[in-house]
Amino acid sequence: MKLSLIAVGTKMPDWVQTGFNEYARRFGRDMPLELIEVAAGKRGKNADIKRILELEGEKMLAAVSKGSRIITLEVTGDNWSSPQLAQRLELWQQDGRDVAFLIGGPEGLAPACIAASEAKWSLSALTLPHPMVRVVLAEALYRAWSISTNHPYHRE
Repeated sequence: MKLSLIAVGTKMPDWVQTGFNEYARRFGRDMPLELIEVAAGKRGKNADIKRILELEGEKMLAAVSKGSRIITLEVTGDNWSSPQLAQRLELWQQDGRDVAFLIGGPEGLAPACIAASEAKWSLSALTLPHPMVRVVLAEALYRAWSISTNHPYHRE
C-alpha cells in the first residue's frame, strides 16, 4: 500500500521539505509515503476563488492513483489518536488500496475533493499553516506505522 500526500502549494520553505522527507524515508518498503504538490491558483484582488478552488480540486483528484482511498484533511473532520490511526492503517493495508491524503490551499478544499473522500480527518481544532500540516501529517502517519509494526519510535 502506498500513501500519498497531495497538497496545494509548490514553493515551501526548506524546513517543510526537510521535515517531510525525514519521516517519509523512515517508512518501510511495504508502505512508502510520497508528496505530490499541486500548483495553487493565482489569487489576486479580483480573483474568482470559487473557480480557483474548482481548478485546484480537479488537479488534486487527477493526481490521485486510480482506486485509491481518499482522506481529506479538514478542521471539522474526525480526531484520531495515534493508536486509532494505527488501527486504520492496518485496516487500509488489509484492504490493499493506496491511500491519498488531500490538503487544500488557503481557502480549503474544493467541494469535489470533499465529496470524493471516504473520511475527513482533523489533525487539530487549531488552524495550522498548510506547510506545517505536511510535516505533522507525515509524523502522525509514521508514528501510526511504528505502532503497527512494534517499532520503538512510539512509546506510550
